[in-house]
Amino acid sequence: MRAALWLLALFGVAVAVALFAGNNQGTITLFWPPWRLDLSLNLVLLLLVAGFVFMHAVLRALAALFDLPRQALRWRTQQKERAMHASLLDALSHLMAGRYIRARKSAEAALAQQKMLASNGGGAPAAGQVHVLAHLVAAESAQALQDRASREEHLQEALVRTGAQDAREGALLRAARWALDDRDPQAAMLWLRELPQGAARRTLALRLKLKATRLAARSAEALDTARLLAKHRAFSPEAAQSIVRGLASDLLSGAHDTVQLRRVWESLEPAERQMPELAVHAAQRLMALGGDAELARGWLQPAWENYEKLGDIQRIKLVRALEQGLDSIDGQWLARIETAQLHHPRDANLQYLAGMACMKRQLWGKAQQLLALASLSLQDPGLHRNAWNALAQLAQQRGDDQASAAAWKQAATL
Repeated sequence: MRAALWLLALFGVAVAVALFAGNNQGTITLFWPPWRLDLSLNLVLLLLVAGFVFMHAVLRALAALFDLPRQALRWRTQQKERAMHASLLDALSHLMAGRYIRARKSAEAALAQQKMLASNGGGAPAAGQVHVLAHLVAAESAQALQDRASREEHLQEALVRTGAQDAREGALLRAARWALDDRDPQAAMLWLRELPQGAARRTLALRLKLKATRLAARSAEALDTARLLAKHRAFSPEAAQSIVRGLASDLLSGAHDTVQLRRVWESLEPAERQMPELAVHAAQRLMALGGDAELARGWLQPAWENYEKLGDIQRIKLVRALEQGLDSIDGQWLARIETAQLHHPRDANLQYLAGMACMKRQLWGKAQQLLALASLSLQDPGLHRNAWNALAQLAQQRGDDQASAAAWKQAATL
């Protein structure tokens, strides 16, 4: 459509020129004494147009002639820039291919070309980024070659350059990772602290911080970092739960008294306190420190209420944790254990726990019955041995030396 409109406009101009010039009888007379020159108006107009075109062409030619040195300089600068970028690409390619010596040489060549361009007054459009990236590639190659002196030299050169914030943040992150490779978590934390607030909350920075805090045995800070990574979905739900559970367990294990342990337990998030492994570990740690058994059972209650959903290993750990506080068990908990055992009559772990609870409450007959049933199908060697020990004690109490000896023998074989 546009071409058709242009064609119509061209025809219109042609018709207008033809109408103007076809019947134009005008003349222009030039007097140059003693001569007189008569020219038609059409010719004068044509000569003016031709003169204008000629002068425009002459001026363009002169401009192009005088611009040749500048174009030659620009061409040489472009060739140097291309060579610089090619060297940087070669360095990156060699680095990814594991050719570290070649990568460092190519990066140094790119730096030399960048300095040459800067000295000639022709800086590349991304000179700052090229400078930092080339130094980072050289430092990465030096790190792979275990040349720490060269790595630090290139790293400092990369950090000195200003005007390339993203590249500088990348340099700080690489420095933190190199510190972790050297098993120096304190240095890694120092590098990470130099990051801006927004960059410090990125997934990569948080991953490095998590590694550094775990390596430095700073479980509380590592746990907070792991929670942030879980919220950012940096791990799968199963992996995030496993990492958080492990760090929380380390934090609970680091408590040296009951007050500190309670403070750590209360600092955990509600979802973390619902984890059976953490509840069992916290309860066992509390009993080991001489804490209140009733408080430990309160921590274990959510796991006990979800007993049916637990795996075999988790059930055994829960039974062991509850067994440690049976000396002070109350009637309410005894009723809970008996109810659970009645609902799961074939569960040997519940039979064992109910039997030990009845034994602590001096319900000898019922304890004898439950422990005898449990001793036939318990899978855990420790619980199995404890069941036979309890049966031996019950036999001694009622004066059955033969049954007691048999029970002790069974316990010894386990």
